[in-house]
Amino acid sequence: MKQRVYELIDSYREQYVETLQRWIRIPSVKGEAEDGAPFGREVRRMLDTASADAKALGFDVREFDGYACDVTLGGAEEKIAVLGHLDVVPVGDGWTKPPFDALIENGRIYGRGTNDDKGPALAALFAMKAIRDAGIPLKKGIRLILGCDEESGWEDMAYYGAHEQIPDVGFSPDASFPLINTEKGMLGLELRAPAAEGGLKILEFATGDRVNVIPGECRALVEGNADTAARVKAYAERTGLPYTAETTDRGVLITATGIPGHSAYPEGKRNAIGMMLLLLKELGAEGPVATLAEAVGLESDGKSLGCACRDEVSEGLTCNMGILRLENGAWYGTLDMRCPVTADQEKLRDSAIARLPGFSVETATMKPPHHVPAESELVTNLLAAYEEETGLEGKPMSTGGGTYAKVLKQGVAFGALFPDEEDLAHQADEYEEIDRLMLAMKIYANALIRLASESMNNEQ
Repeated sequence: MKQRVYELIDSYREQYVETLQRWIRIPSVKGEAEDGAPFGREVRRMLDTASADAKALGFDVREFDGYACDVTLGGAEEKIAVLGHLDVVPVGDGWTKPPFDALIENGRIYGRGTNDDKGPALAALFAMKAIRDAGIPLKKGIRLILGCDEESGWEDMAYYGAHEQIPDVGFSPDASFPLINTEKGMLGLELRAPAAEGGLKILEFATGDRVNVIPGECRALVEGNADTAARVKAYAERTGLPYTAETTDRGVLITATGIPGHSAYPEGKRNAIGMMLLLLKELGAEGPVATLAEAVGLESDGKSLGCACRDEVSEGLTCNMGILRLENGAWYGTLDMRCPVTADQEKLRDSAIARLPGFSVETATMKPPHHVPAESELVTNLLAAYEEETGLEGKPMSTGGGTYAKVLKQGVAFGALFPDEEDLAHQADEYEEIDRLMLAMKIYANALIRLASESMNNEQ
């Protein structure tokens, strides 16, 4: 019977790709709330499209007032949850491919959301279709929950949980294979301070759209002339960092070019805000800019904030400044920390506050860590599915990323990025290989059969 599932999956390829292209072409970035569209018009359009597509595949679908929808297979009271999301982060800088055209080139499908998380979520839906079409008998139901606010405040899951009981056990196809059973805690801080009266005068500064994105470009307009531009060039040559400076009739427009990415994975990335802070301090900026340059700068481990820490379960803390703006004579910024399982988030917050004199600091987010034991039935069955389909050894991992797995009593992140693939979530030219998405679909089918079918025997 399992072989029949795989044959069906192979036959779905063209339909799956066509559906994913339509999903990618909807720019479901969070927008202004409207009646019936709590996360904006485009996110609502994406939710309606996903609901309609799931119904067209023959599933029972329920929609929850623009916050989420769910798709159910099987009538058993106990259900296995699969949690994905339909919203995406803003496009950001550096794209060489159109971000919402769903271009297919050399076996890859390009676009915002191909990896995070429309491609994997849709793969889970088609895996459910294959299980149903193959007639696999189920002792537990399967419920795919598709949310619309994962990249922001998770209001979707709060709303869904207030109106429907969320299953206890399941996975989120929104990270990496083999499996992530440990997610760090999240500490988000909002910083505010009046602009300095002395030192270098900064006329304009506004960078960043989301706290969980490492900005790839930062621009600042400062008071100055050709001598100021020359100092920028000299600093760039001395540090080897990419800066440009253009003298205008209003001052000097400076651009810092970083390497964008997801805030939870700073390795190999470079925060353009941090670059700009260091340069502006070098040019004579005082007050909040100088403070942030010293306390954050280009660090991604929180060391100068007194927050650097690590443990064996989840490794080291990461810290990202995703937003910094000068508005109406005052600075506003954000810090996004991903904290080890054993870390005391209140102490981390207090340490950061002590090292940010002149700033008022508010806690925007404080989410606890999440851990499922490696010996649990959930983890062992999912890893067995991964190993059977790939022939590779599967071991659980930890992450600084946050997935919907945290809303489950026993939930893990499971795929769809393979160990040898480049992680382009929240980055320019995001793509997924179609062959890998089809393999992920088979892994999900295998895993759901193990978790929900009447027999746990792999030889079905």
